[in-house]
Order: sequence, then C-alpha cells, then structure tokens
Amino acid sequence: MTIRAANSAGSMERSFTIVAGDTIGLTPQMGWNDWYSYYSRITQADVHSAADALVSSGMADYDYQFVDIDDAWARRLKTTDPQLGGNTRDAEGNIRPNDRFPNMAALTSYIHSLGLKAGIYTSPGPSTCAGFEGSYQHEADDAREFARWGFDLLKYDYCSYRSVSPDLSPAGLKKPYGMMGDLLKGLDRDVIYNLCEYGKGDVWQWGEQVSGNSWRTTGDLGVEKGDTLPGFYHVAFANMAHAEYAHSGAWNDPDYILIGTVGDARHSNAPAHQTNLSAEEQYSYMSLWSMMAAPLFFAGEMTHLDTFTLNVLCNSEVIDIDQDSLGQQARVLRQTGDELVLKKKLDDGATAVALFNLSGSVRDIGVSWQDLALAGTFVTRDVWRQQDVGHEASSCSTTVAPHSVMLMRLTPAK
Repeated sequence: MTIRAANSAGSMERSFTIVAGDTIGLTPQMGWNDWYSYYSRITQADVHSAADALVSSGMADYDYQFVDIDDAWARRLKTTDPQLGGNTRDAEGNIRPNDRFPNMAALTSYIHSLGLKAGIYTSPGPSTCAGFEGSYQHEADDAREFARWGFDLLKYDYCSYRSVSPDLSPAGLKKPYGMMGDLLKGLDRDVIYNLCEYGKGDVWQWGEQVSGNSWRTTGDLGVEKGDTLPGFYHVAFANMAHAEYAHSGAWNDPDYILIGTVGDARHSNAPAHQTNLSAEEQYSYMSLWSMMAAPLFFAGEMTHLDTFTLNVLCNSEVIDIDQDSLGQQARVLRQTGDELVLKKKLDDGATAVALFNLSGSVRDIGVSWQDLALAGTFVTRDVWRQQDVGHEASSCSTTVAPHSVMLMRLTPAK
C-alpha cells in the first residue's frame, strides 16, 4: 500500500508492505531504555515522563516506540529499605513491584494510550544484576504476569543464573532462555524477546532457536573502555563479526545508544551528564548501529533532550537503513587501523555504504564499484545531509574528518 500526506509544508508518499504471520520483530526494535540514565533509582514517574517525552520530542514519529523498564522495578532482596523491600511475591507466587512502581497495569495502559509499547526486565536467576527478585522457579508465573500487565517486550538478563547452573556451554546457556521463550510463545500476546547474556556461548548461533528476536553480542557498552577510539567502536567491531546470523525477526544487539545526557556505569549514583563524545563520533555511532541493523534504543535522559541529540537520533534516511525490510546486516568490505568500510544491500536495489575514519587526522577514503560488486552509474546520496552529491560510474571518494563518517546510499541511475 502507499500512504500519501500533504500539508502547507509540502507532500510525501511512502510504500508499505503489511506482513501477517507468527514472526514478530521483522525490523530492529526502536525505543528508550532507562538503565544508563537512572540505574537503580528508576521510578514509575520517571518512566511516565519518558513516555511523554518520546511523543512531545517527535521521536515517536520516527518509530521510537518501546518504553523499556530495565532493572530495579521489583522487590529488592536483602534490604531494609521499606520502599524496595518486603515480600517479593504474593501468596499465589506473582511477583510484586516495589513501591516506586505502584501500578504496573496502569503504567502500561498509559504507555499504550500514547501509541507506544512497554518493555520490562528480569533474570532467569534468583536475582537480577542489581539484586532484585528474579524469575528462577517462577518463570511461568512471571510470563503470565508480564502479559497480564500489558508488556510488549521482555529483556531476560543472565545475571545470577550462574549461581544455580554454572554450565556455560551453549546447551547450558540455551536452557533458561529456551524455557522462557516457550512460555512467551504460549501467551495470548506478542512479546518481543531480547536475550541478554553478553555474547556467551555463541548466542548468535542459537538465539533464534529459543524464540529470541534479538540477543546481546558483547558485554555492557556503558563500561566498555576505549583506547584511541571510544568504547562503542570496539563493541561494533565485535558485533560486525556476526552479520550472517541477522535477518528479519532475529537481530544482533550491540547494546544501547549512549549520547545526549547519560549516566556513568562506574559512578551510577552520580547525576547524568552530557556525553563526552564529539559530534563526529555521535554521527559515527548512529551510522554503525544503523548499518548493523541493530535495535535502536536511546538510553539518555528523555527529559534533557537537546536539539543536536534529536538531530542524530531522528534522521529518517539513516533510520531507513537500519529498518530496511531486506533485513541484512552490513558486511565489512575493508578494515584497517585507520579506516572501516561497510556495505549493506537494501530492499529497493540500492546499496548503503559507510566510510569511517578511525584515525586522529583527516583522511581521503574511497571505494570502487568493483570493491562493492556493482556495475553501472549510481546516484550518490549523502544520507546525513539528505542530499544527492553526484552521479558516479566507477567509484567514489571523499574527505572524512577524524572519527567521522560518510554514510551514502547508492541508487542505480535511471
């Protein structure tokens, strides 16, 4: 189908394909997650405000639709804090939120009223990473309760499961994720299933087998240390190696987008602050995630959004590359210590190409049609600037600033 819209500012049309069936998550999920801004301090009011901001900022118009509650919503184990402690479950075995989340069903209902979706978090172990009640031996209870509350996504974080099962083989790791995956499939509700076990046991090889829609391929990005490059590059380098396992409904997940006003995992009680990444590094960050068909979850404070952060997050042509229905993750065409070239086929016959300058000085970076296995003349479009920059018949090259990127869409010339 084609949707056309027009107003005093102009007109636009887009073609859409409606797909019905059992497979969900046909494109990478997009939304917001609270962890790297709020850590264990998150409250229902914070989530409510973030949902409002997704709409008022315009991010929801670009398909940032999941409002994802991470750790610290349940009752905390081994605490004397009356707001967080107390019985972790009721007499029927249903998990109890702590007093910061007085009404989960009302919260998800409000999120849905905005046209958004709600995500929640737990662990297959006895406790979560932050020491709150996990799902161990209550997996069916929790799956039913999450659905009853109205959640649309579950992040299942390995955390303390090793204390009850030290088996880190692929079979040992698959067991708890397969159990929850079967339970989610049996619900009368579609729930996106995000596996978070930090790339252990080659999860990209079996994540889809346990009904996963996405799976973390590395450790937490928030604690990843950089050298001459910020940590997100190193997470991307690891994630890029598993491109063959990504496709519609099943995605490699390199963690969240940490730009704007964000916290610090090494000092989680400190207030959030403006990112230390340069403007060029933020463009490269978003370009890498989009080329890798990664889930796009912003993890900064929604109530402290600035114009530049929205500019990075809400470029429709960049998002189109991430959300492309062909479902391919970019392949590495060339990687050295100074530059990285990625190539991604798109569903309309175009090719996305990203030229990354990894060095600390300005570089001329180019790529030939032979390198790209292309032939003919192509319209070269600068995706970040949303403008055509030439018709090329054999190659293209450009000058790229340090830690910056040239993200291009090459479309066969008519």
